[in-house]
Amino acid sequence: MKRALVCGAGGFIGGHLVRYLQKKGFWVRGVDIKRHEFNKSIGDEFLVLDLKEAKNCIKAMTLKKGKFDEVYQLAADMGGMGFISSAECEIMRNSALVNINMIHNAAEMGIKNYFFSSSVCVYRNMKPGEPELPEEGAYPAMPHNEYGWEKLYAERMAMAYGRRNAMRIRIARFQNCYGAEGTWRGGREKAPAALSRKIAEMKEGGSVEVWGDGTAVRSYTHVDDMVDGIYRLMHSKIDVPVNIGCPQYVTVDELAKTIAKVSGKKIKIKHIDGPVGVQSRNFSNNRIYSTGWKSRVSLEEGIRRTYPWVAEQVRKTSDKKR
Repeated sequence: MKRALVCGAGGFIGGHLVRYLQKKGFWVRGVDIKRHEFNKSIGDEFLVLDLKEAKNCIKAMTLKKGKFDEVYQLAADMGGMGFISSAECEIMRNSALVNINMIHNAAEMGIKNYFFSSSVCVYRNMKPGEPELPEEGAYPAMPHNEYGWEKLYAERMAMAYGRRNAMRIRIARFQNCYGAEGTWRGGREKAPAALSRKIAEMKEGGSVEVWGDGTAVRSYTHVDDMVDGIYRLMHSKIDVPVNIGCPQYVTVDELAKTIAKVSGKKIKIKHIDGPVGVQSRNFSNNRIYSTGWKSRVSLEEGIRRTYPWVAEQVRKTSDKKR
């Protein structure tokens, strides 16, 4: 039985990836600074470790016998646009420490297959209607935020260690990922979860607040598609960064209307001041397509899998307050 380590297993994508790998027949150890909020039995084994400390990275990658066949590094200090725009120093310091310690010690310990989760935040701001940007379009570098700068540095560090130590480095640049069992409140949630929560909480005909003018363009990738893309990339021959995302682009207002449609509620959209991020996104997925992967979950189908779960969390929270 092959053995895999998933760092960041207490988080949204990491938790789903653990279960995906187990279905593929892997024995999986999950590691995170906290346990998974919605599933306490993630992995065949789970260690609570702060990976900002080198000794904990070593502990995470140490087995009683042999080495991990694959290491997936998804641990990061991150969240939605509200968090990214307000916690720049924490993001750069905490994530950089994790990534530096993980790749350095993975190389020292002889790990040969190493995955790093990057982000499309490494790219510049785009305008609506621009042609698709391939992975090489990350240079000349001008990420829109500090989260993107840290990710770009971590990409280059992983590739440098890979060249020196004959490691198979695989890097995925994630587009916005959503689905059940993700953060849905507290300030770190992303747009699909935040809007699902707001609409679940509101009455028929109420107003949902949207940051900015609602015209910012995004792609939202369902977590089932994302973990499938991660696995296919890890077992491919592609040794350069790869975009993984759904080619369906919508405005934030269109996202809100899709959630309202699924909820069965009629809503009004109220635009308010708030951090919006880039104007638009439009990336080429040709590299990941070469692995046989494609996005199979449309936005509406993905919201149909996500909204009921968020609505149930809202209901449970409301019941506890009574």
